[in-house]
Amino acid sequence: MSESSADLNQPSTLPSLGNRFYRTVWRWHFYAGLFVIPFMLILAATGIIYLFKPQLDTALYHNLMFVQSHTIALSYTKQLQSVQQSYPDAIVTQITPNIAPNRSTEVLLTTADDRNLMIFVDPYTGKVLGDRDENRNLQAIARKIHGELLMGKLGDYLVELAACWGLVLLISGLYLWLPRHQFSVLGTLVPRLWSKNKRVFWRDLHAVLGFYGILLISFLILTGLPWTGFWGETFAQVYAQFPAQMWDDIPKSTVLTGSLNQQGQVVPWAVEQLPMPQSTASEHNNHSGHGDADSPTFQDGIAAGTPVNLDFVIALAQAEGAPPSFSVALPEGETSVYTVSAFPNDPTQEVTMHIDQYSGDVLADVRWRDYGLVPKAVEMGTAIHMGRYFGLANQLLMLIAALIVMLLSITGAVMWWQRRPQESGLIGAPAMPPHVQNWQTPLAIVAILGLAFPLVGLSLVVVLLLDYFLLSRIPALKRVFN
Repeated sequence: MSESSADLNQPSTLPSLGNRFYRTVWRWHFYAGLFVIPFMLILAATGIIYLFKPQLDTALYHNLMFVQSHTIALSYTKQLQSVQQSYPDAIVTQITPNIAPNRSTEVLLTTADDRNLMIFVDPYTGKVLGDRDENRNLQAIARKIHGELLMGKLGDYLVELAACWGLVLLISGLYLWLPRHQFSVLGTLVPRLWSKNKRVFWRDLHAVLGFYGILLISFLILTGLPWTGFWGETFAQVYAQFPAQMWDDIPKSTVLTGSLNQQGQVVPWAVEQLPMPQSTASEHNNHSGHGDADSPTFQDGIAAGTPVNLDFVIALAQAEGAPPSFSVALPEGETSVYTVSAFPNDPTQEVTMHIDQYSGDVLADVRWRDYGLVPKAVEMGTAIHMGRYFGLANQLLMLIAALIVMLLSITGAVMWWQRRPQESGLIGAPAMPPHVQNWQTPLAIVAILGLAFPLVGLSLVVVLLLDYFLLSRIPALKRVFN
């Protein structure tokens, strides 16, 4: 969103307080767009790719994901043995039972050269159908770019900073969209696409589209922030907590459940801060934690110190009502646990169960009913953000949001290109107001943003100081930027 059409030919000197503040906001909007546009185009494009992951996976890996269904399937232990025979030097880390009779079983493993491969197995014959590199397929690369720009922690922080500055763009753009003089439907609620004035055409397309899309774009940004490395991690430490009594009499490790998400989405955001329980080889008595899976059907006949097998764990998960899409993370050591986790399209069906690898006791069973209001909101927002909650309609809604982001970025760049100074090397930011704006309002805005989003607050202070003391005072810099 940008300046109203009434201001396209406005004189440079605006003495009133309102006009000075308007110019200040416009300048902030310009700087935010200058930084955010490249990131928003990348995030929107990669988001669209990942949004249609189910359809793309089916098209790209149909021969691996689908099998001819039969009456009797092999045990999961035998299916796992088949994978281990084909990849003798690899370490199996996770298995996802076939979610339908015509679907293959998926086994995640790490090879000797540190590749993460998803192995597809025919559950009826045990035949290994093939593998997919989980770090180098289309969806994985799109997600990696979307989350950290293929730059690790630095990229994560840049994405978070761009997302927060996107909120600055939306707030400042909404202010700039508001009619300053007489209200007119044309140019405010209806874009004048028939106008022969190119600046009016692009301004209306940018401003009106931005007004209608502001809620969708705000939703995308806010529901994506909980997964960021700085703000999201801090947010999780504050709000993704559970009553301590849930873990009474259960041996805990210093490892968090969120460590399982290092190679992709395994457990829900709501449980990432939970400590992983520990397995012990001694006799277990009523250590079922928050669950109720200590029935004789599963507990009898297991000798102390004898690990339970994969078939037992999967049967236990099914008996406890885990949805078909659940996966099982295998223990990585003598004190580790099996983790059954379901991250289905409907977040109310999420399940996270930690199971003792020796006794088969359910040490922790966390579900939607155990989440607080904030984790529930985050999980629901994430499901909608990823287009999973209400099917194709959800995907199309988020596609529209992503396309609006791209169109706003493109129209904003076009508007800048049209109004930039013709001399080479000049950026052409909106001029600094002729009088210093009353400091209380900008300070209040910086304080609010700084408290809510520390990275954007810090960066905003830096930008304001640079703008006031350098860009608007040093003649050479003033000529380039203004």
